[in-house]
Amino acid sequence: MRQAALCLALLVLALPAAQVSAEQGDIVFTRSSKEGKEYPPATFPHYVHRMQFKCYVCHDAIFKMKAGADKVSMDAIDKGKFCGTCHNATTAFGPTFESCQRCHK
Repeated sequence: MRQAALCLALLVLALPAAQVSAEQGDIVFTRSSKEGKEYPPATFPHYVHRMQFKCYVCHDAIFKMKAGADKVSMDAIDKGKFCGTCHNATTAFGPTFESCQRCHK
């Protein structure tokens, strides 16, 4: 069973970004830069995180319990806020150019 889950995870990671889409329960963050450029939206796999952690791990300590209440930005994430609380290259993968497509599909 564990080997099958690992194979499935590797398969999903190997798919081109265009073939991976938001699943039910995922949260899609759209954003634009100050220069007016559009960036690919970031998809937060809420269900995957919810399977691993209790709600109180993130709410209300890291994220407010209301959609759109937090102004998440890459600057904030790089400073260790929001997603960057865990995604810091120590606890979980960090926000690097090599990992962009893990969130920005």
